[in-house]
Amino acid sequence: MGEASGWERPERDSYDVVIVGGAMMGAACAWFLARDPGFGGRVLVVERDPTYEHCSTAHTNSCIRQQFSDPLNVRISQFTAAYIKRFRDEMDGDPLVPNLAVQNFGYLYLADDAARAEGLRAAQAVQAAEGAGTELLRPDEIAARYPFYWLDDIVLGSLNTVDEGYWDGGTVFEWWRRKARARGVTFLRNEVTGLERQGDRITGVRLATGDRVACGYVVNAAGPRAARVAGMAGLDLPVEPRKRYTWVFRAERPLDRPLPLTIDPSGIHVRTDGPETYMAGATPDPDPGVDPEDFGFDHALWEDRVWPVIATRIPQFEAIRVQRAWVGHYAYNVLDQNAVVGPHPEVANFLFVNGFSGHGLQQAPAMGRGVAEWIVHGGYRTLDLCPLGYARLHEGRLLTERAII
Repeated sequence: MGEASGWERPERDSYDVVIVGGAMMGAACAWFLARDPGFGGRVLVVERDPTYEHCSTAHTNSCIRQQFSDPLNVRISQFTAAYIKRFRDEMDGDPLVPNLAVQNFGYLYLADDAARAEGLRAAQAVQAAEGAGTELLRPDEIAARYPFYWLDDIVLGSLNTVDEGYWDGGTVFEWWRRKARARGVTFLRNEVTGLERQGDRITGVRLATGDRVACGYVVNAAGPRAARVAGMAGLDLPVEPRKRYTWVFRAERPLDRPLPLTIDPSGIHVRTDGPETYMAGATPDPDPGVDPEDFGFDHALWEDRVWPVIATRIPQFEAIRVQRAWVGHYAYNVLDQNAVVGPHPEVANFLFVNGFSGHGLQQAPAMGRGVAEWIVHGGYRTLDLCPLGYARLHEGRLLTERAII
């Protein structure tokens, strides 16, 4: 079975930490564990597809924002923005590691009625209290900065151009894996097929090759497959794959300035992608959970829904040509659209890092650091991630994030 499938077999029969999933979140956990001077154990990362062709990381738009409704999510993004700017230092000062920055074209949320406007005001108050640079703008103020919008239906906008925009998540992902390997982390092409549980602990992991690996901790970093992994331990997790569509296009008449990532009241969003290209995204309607292998593309969505909204909001985009398009998966927390992080209250050595509902890439540095702190020190040392713990789901204390795109 191993040879036919290309699976690799583990070199050891026991690891201190087994991470299920080696994409952005798994790599973050592996790197922060490896770099913690208080950790001297062995880490195994099990990834079913090391080409990462279909993982959420490969399909991300790689953006960052502080415009969230929950203050903890604002603080998490602020940490990531600072981390990006000191990335080479975080990678041991390696001169081969590039200096990174945030391309601050910003995010602009648009409200077309009183209820949405009040939501923007409430969120801006939260963001301002955390030090974010979010501004509330009347339509005439938006037009003065960005004269290309049609704003007749808009009553309020929320704009932040400080540490909001694009960042090179792919480079961070690559260096996390490279540096983690250099510090002894094993990345294995294999698939976890079962977990062995005895009472309040996971004692072993079973692999597709038939191997059994004993473990001290298991970290569920399986993205859209996270509920399946939790189920192997007899645990429920309200996370499912949901499709999200992306298009990159050129305009016959490009804009004369960068386009903020503009969230239309319809939910469709569009932003600058390069010197001459733009990127748009949309959620299907209806928006059901899908199989993790389902990447079927709805080709009618662009013509019937997305392009008409974009061309109305930005009349210069009436003549555009799509260059490429793809569909990826959100690991969507169906209860409150917020991450589930940290140990299960009844199975203490099973840790979640799941359900980011579209904002996982920008939260990966803080999540990797937090999971490592919990494993090494028994609790969070810097940013307190306890509000995102599993217990809130078990006890019905939802922590809803309203600013989901």
